Amino acid sequence: MEFTTLALMAAFFAYLIKSRYQRHRIALLARELGQYRIEALMEQLTEGYQRALAETEDGRRLQIWQLLEPTESSLAQQFARFAQSFGQLDADEVRVSTLPIGLPYADRFVPGATFDLRQAFAIHAQGFSTVVANAAGRTPQRRAFVLMAEMLLMQHTCHWYCRSKTIASARLLARHHTAYEQVVASVDPTTRAAYRKLVGG
Repeated sequence: MEFTTLALMAAFFAYLIKSRYQRHRIALLARELGQYRIEALMEQLTEGYQRALAETEDGRRLQIWQLLEPTESSLAQQFARFAQSFGQLDADEVRVSTLPIGLPYADRFVPGATFDLRQAFAIHAQGFSTVVANAAGRTPQRRAFVLMAEMLLMQHTCHWYCRSKTIASARLLARHHTAYEQVVASVDPTTRAAYRKLVGG
């Protein structure tokens, strides 16, 4: 009986510590992102892409793609400013654990198994800019597909920082019916190479 009570108490305190740790990270990220319209712009693009893909007339579809170009550019510009600002934060606040389970403060106890969120956001910012600039000459539909993958990967990074990679991947699969590995394979090759090097695969 005493063992059961102690186990329950330990589990309760572990839950409190984990909740406090996650709340702090969520608040920090929300504070930094809240200074920009990044989430609103991504929502506009997602809805716009869905409208374009549902359009049966080629001329109308092309018109929608063209109307979305300023929003794409605005997203790239705003995220670049966000990444630059986020890069000024203390390194101790932005370490992300690469351990398979989400243990609170694992980034401090096992610093060798982490990556720097500031570097990840710099990679995402470059990815957005690269896809929007479209030096690769992608068609509007293909560019939208790759940019959507870039957005999903960035969101996965945010959830990974706030909780864990496992939860971030499960959330990605549940909300977008897309596996983490599929998203990584769909972003711009430059993004993919830099991201895999940073996070370790």
